[in-house]
Amino acid sequence: VQLQASGGGLVQAGGSLRLSCKASGLNFAINTVAWYRQTPGTQRELVASMSSSGAPNYADSVKGRFTISRDNARRMVYLQMNSLNTEDTAVYYCKVLGTYGRGTLVTVSS
Repeated sequence: VQLQASGGGLVQAGGSLRLSCKASGLNFAINTVAWYRQTPGTQRELVASMSSSGAPNYADSVKGRFTISRDNARRMVYLQMNSLNTEDTAVYYCKVLGTYGRGTLVTVSS
């Protein structure tokens, strides 16, 4: 399984970013996909996940602001992040089938 995330960057509070993750080496469509994030000194936490049937699940801290989606034909998973705040600053990782991809850094400035 290989995962390649992209889309991180620097954004002002209140702004938006869209993360993308390309998966290869697995039957993508039948697996749950997820985004996690981690800040220095903390454990990696689940941000959002989506089952193979398309059912989303969100951490309380991002509900109403973040949207996870997937494109099975392209083997892509996305995380649309709106109304970002400084607490969203973290390295974001996509995860499929127990494998984390390389993280992408999101920095939200005040």
